[in-house]
Amino acid sequence: LDCGAMLRQLFSLGIKNLITFDAHDGRVANAVPDKGFENIPSSYQIIESLIHTVEDLHLDADNFMVVTPDESGITRAMYYASMLEVPLGAFYRKRDYKQTIDGRYPVIGQAFLGDDVRGLDILIVDDMINTAETMLRVARDLKARGARRIFAAVTFAQFTNGIEEMNQAHSQGIIDKIFATNLIYRRPELQQAPWFVEVNLSRFVALLIDAINHDASLSKLISPTDKIQKLIEFYKRRQF
Repeated sequence: LDCGAMLRQLFSLGIKNLITFDAHDGRVANAVPDKGFENIPSSYQIIESLIHTVEDLHLDADNFMVVTPDESGITRAMYYASMLEVPLGAFYRKRDYKQTIDGRYPVIGQAFLGDDVRGLDILIVDDMINTAETMLRVARDLKARGARRIFAAVTFAQFTNGIEEMNQAHSQGIIDKIFATNLIYRRPELQQAPWFVEVNLSRFVALLIDAINHDASLSKLISPTDKIQKLIEFYKRRQF
């Protein structure tokens, strides 16, 4: 509701079009159905960074799985899993709806829906990290189930809290790497963390701006499916 109100306010100021990256719920565009709203994924750049950063990475069903930390991110994780052609797992959060803590219903448990993760590298996909509470809870659960390495991919690494907890989890072997874009401010202690990998979208944003200034089509830039397929095909060929 807050986001919808914000969109209506922005367009009332006279803007022509709004571009955002990995909106938490793209249906918010329904708040301004007659206005221009482009929701652009950062999946290609994140997958590219994962491939170039992680050694001995095997993107196949026997070695890799994509996991969503909650039911709200299933669509996003399904896209990653389908592009990488690997299994998909999901966590379902059980909440106590009889009370609120800090404005939220507390999580009292979680259930994992998916195949056996023993010996697999895991990519947890989400749109943002705020306090890292959810990410660490999911990573510990997967490690307890026998997962090999845990990677996380998010668009926005806010880390209003939780950097020290993540440092500790990394030292314990719970989290291997976190991939996050440079689309928002990153605290210096976050950028210096040994587990943090910055995904640079500067060139991509420049291409978007250039296309808009020249009234060119954004369709090829907005949809990364073809680029991801070519990237994965090239990577797999290079391994043999």
